[in-house]
Amino acid sequence: MIRHSGIGRYLKNIIPGICGEFDTILLGNAKLLAEFGWAKNANVLDVRSPIYSIQEQIQLPRKIPKCDGFWTPHYNIPVFPIRAKKRIVTVHDVFHLAFYEQLPLAQKMYARQVLGRAAKISDKIITVSDFSKSEILKYTNAAAEKISVIHHGIDFDRFKRCRDAAELAAVRKKFDLPDRFALFVGNVKPHKNLKRLILAFRELYKAGEKSSLVIVGQKDGFITGDNTISDLLESDPEFKKKVLFKTSVSDDALPLFYNLATVFIFPTLYEGFGFPPLEAMACGCPVITSNIDPVVEICGDASVKVDPLNPGQIKDGLQRVLSNEQLQKTLKEKGLQRVTAFQWETSVEKHLTLIDHLI
Repeated sequence: MIRHSGIGRYLKNIIPGICGEFDTILLGNAKLLAEFGWAKNANVLDVRSPIYSIQEQIQLPRKIPKCDGFWTPHYNIPVFPIRAKKRIVTVHDVFHLAFYEQLPLAQKMYARQVLGRAAKISDKIITVSDFSKSEILKYTNAAAEKISVIHHGIDFDRFKRCRDAAELAAVRKKFDLPDRFALFVGNVKPHKNLKRLILAFRELYKAGEKSSLVIVGQKDGFITGDNTISDLLESDPEFKKKVLFKTSVSDDALPLFYNLATVFIFPTLYEGFGFPPLEAMACGCPVITSNIDPVVEICGDASVKVDPLNPGQIKDGLQRVLSNEQLQKTLKEKGLQRVTAFQWETSVEKHLTLIDHLI
């Protein structure tokens, strides 16, 4: 999952520390992993079976050698016995159990069986927030003493304020970005709540707001994608011009989007952690978030909170920030302070300590 967005970011920051401290074997696409310098400090076993697949469950027990500890950085653990003395799993969230009734049958069956098995047979469970710990306890039979909360960090070498006006202007021109815009980073999966955000922005547009809404992420191709969003936009051609999808934004360009945005909006219904609001804060962008527990835990008082189920509140939050330069300044200052609490060095050290104590 090295190329996945959130989990890929987690892997790229944690694995180098593990490779530097332990004799490490990595399972994955050997050709792809060879692109990363830290992979030279590990043995790589080529494993290319798709995640969540039957092939994965057949291949992993055969591939995993005798070892002191086996770590799965996502809940797709090998459910059959493996030759490891101890097992560790990272469960970022239990969305698939919390939103169980909304999933297709195959996903329901996989999530219930594999998440339940992960909670039962793992010796230690790492999760990313106190909220996620409470959800794991709520939806599985995991023992509380098994679970350790370790927050993610932010890559401050990438996500930072840009002082280079020419660089910012080049990105604005390349992606045809307007002078003022609210930014959303994510995908169209229903729990990201993009539909209500668009409904809220439509009301803001009708009230005379001139800003645009820029959406960075994949518009199509998600199994649980919200197919009603396209219908919503097609029903109002003039408003559609104010909603701009940018689907091919590189890792290098994304921090500049945060720098250019007037405000960042994160109206999610469910998260384990949530990288984007902290990334926006690190880039000096004012942030609006939903008022759900995990986001409040991570963002503290450094964002304007709105009820994600209420498009009217989302609209009011956007209007409040877009129209108030002093509030924008205050949010920028609070965000830059808040984000300093999330350091990858701290996260790596806590992972290493947990592994060391266990094995």
